[in-house]
Amino acid sequence: MEAKHAKYQRLIETSRALPPLRTAVVHPCDQSSLQGAVEAAQMGLIAPILVGPKERIEAVAAQHGIAIAGYPVVDAPFSEESAAKAVQIVREGAAEALMKGSLHTDELMGAVVKRDMGLRTARRLSHCFVMDVPEHDQALIITDAAINIAPTLEEKADILQNAIDLAHALQVPEVRVAILSAMETVNPKVPSTVEAAALCKMVDRHQITGAFVDGPLALDNAIDLKAAQIKQIDSPVAGRANVLLVPDLEAGNMLAKSLSFLAGADAAGIVLGARVPIILTSRADSVMTRLASCAVAALVARARRESSKAIR
Repeated sequence: MEAKHAKYQRLIETSRALPPLRTAVVHPCDQSSLQGAVEAAQMGLIAPILVGPKERIEAVAAQHGIAIAGYPVVDAPFSEESAAKAVQIVREGAAEALMKGSLHTDELMGAVVKRDMGLRTARRLSHCFVMDVPEHDQALIITDAAINIAPTLEEKADILQNAIDLAHALQVPEVRVAILSAMETVNPKVPSTVEAAALCKMVDRHQITGAFVDGPLALDNAIDLKAAQIKQIDSPVAGRANVLLVPDLEAGNMLAKSLSFLAGADAAGIVLGARVPIILTSRADSVMTRLASCAVAALVARARRESSKAIR
């Protein structure tokens, strides 16, 4: 069995070979958010721009012995202004990612989704956990457990494509997506099974691309090959999924937290669908999880740069 965090270590080592990702760190006004940004910078993962009340950031750094002298600080008096200034820094091309500090997620995302001054694209914003689950041989991407509460079929199509694109950015050799429900058969009384079938047909028609996709699948026969064989499910995904698309935020949140608190998993988090990757961290995150989130963002940014070059 691999050592704990081996999957995250591989992500971090890959991203360390890249130039540090220029990252606007939004309102890092407590120890965990400021220290997380500085540790990621010391590892060579990001080049942080600290955006928030300058005196408060300096006071937190002094109190906890965090060295920030080498990093630029953009003064913003309160959290909403910090988010607006950080978004502007990205729009001006001075940063390629956002990193959440000690403000509410709603405050950060409110600045991101503003129609005229935000970072919207044609794609729906969605959140992905990249989970390092002990005793599971590969990282699991779970989406969406943090932003879209009860996504429609149209929104799920974007959430699915965002997750597939993320898996490719992480250099997953074969992306296999399970669209989860409570069962593996289509039941008109269970809307998530009908939507799963529709998404699979969208894949067949190349409206969603880049992965093997199957559903509906129950969690057991999505990730356990023996369970899939017992149910006689003939699929390139069943039993071997590395991306899990959940029916709604409640299901995703419970799944991610169950893995974290019952199976000892870590959950690196990122928001996709904006102009740049957005690193969402929690005060409860371990150092390794924070570093892994930064590594994921760096790999996503690299994939976007390469995609832009190819289009030109």
